[in-house]
Amino acid sequence: MAERSRQGTASDVETRLDVNHLRREARTALELAVVALAPWELIERLAAAAGLLEALGELPTHSPPRVALVPKVLTHARNALEEWQKWRKEHLEQRLPRG
Repeated sequence: MAERSRQGTASDVETRLDVNHLRREARTALELAVVALAPWELIERLAAAAGLLEALGELPTHSPPRVALVPKVLTHARNALEEWQKWRKEHLEQRLPRG
């Protein structure tokens, strides 16, 4: 059991990678949303996602708070990022010059 804990399972590694990837993506989206003056509600959702993912990344992999929150936070972050992508396509891509 101790060997498994030290190395982690494939699922643990995948979840850690999901959290890290989504954290970077959410932080970037948040920065872009702020600069683009996206709607406040969207900025809040991205900020919450980025902050929660950052906090989860600091917790030990098998800690009860992380285990309990990861599924909810990943869903929240993915939804916020989808909303950002939709808003970006509808509002920003129209403003960008095509060259």
